[in-house]
Amino acid sequence: MMNEYKSLPVQYLTGTVQISKPASPNSVTLESPASEVMTDLRKLHAAVIAPDITMEVANNYMMHRGVRTLLVMHDDNSLAGIITATDILGEKPMRFIQERGIKHSEILVQDMMTPLEKLEAIPLEEVAHARVGNIVSSLRESDRLHALVIDENTVGLSRICGIFSWTQIEKQLGTVIPPNKVAKSFAEIESTLIAS
Repeated sequence: MMNEYKSLPVQYLTGTVQISKPASPNSVTLESPASEVMTDLRKLHAAVIAPDITMEVANNYMMHRGVRTLLVMHDDNSLAGIITATDILGEKPMRFIQERGIKHSEILVQDMMTPLEKLEAIPLEEVAHARVGNIVSSLRESDRLHALVIDENTVGLSRICGIFSWTQIEKQLGTVIPPNKVAKSFAEIESTLIAS
């Protein structure tokens, strides 16, 4: 079976050889293609968790993976919802404990997640011609820190194929994006970023 693949030519290294470096985070601007700040789930494995796992395990898994969002999946690999670090570390768990009279260690992912019915997704075909600034405006308008991207052109079922993360966009822009009420329009966001 391996005989059908031809080996690649190699060369000996001589002279001065340097190591490639990724582009600096500041090379992304609000005018950059939106795809440059999307976590592409067609190329990377999504961080997923089951709904009946405890919130503490979910938090540890997020820290281990270095992510702030987990996709919550049913046993049949269909999307149940998403849970974010804010859901786990914010005031939501404390309110839940007070309402239900349970221990913190008894809270499950399904108790804190945003369920599928409340999730919005940006169609992949919109992302194809969008700019980073459009994504920032969309996140700010919806007052969310994450946005899912859906591909409805796949064979069979619709698939979540990407995620936009507020913190990832800030990291790649190399700046803090002002809170929602400060600036509304793309031009206002851009002028705030230029000023900083």
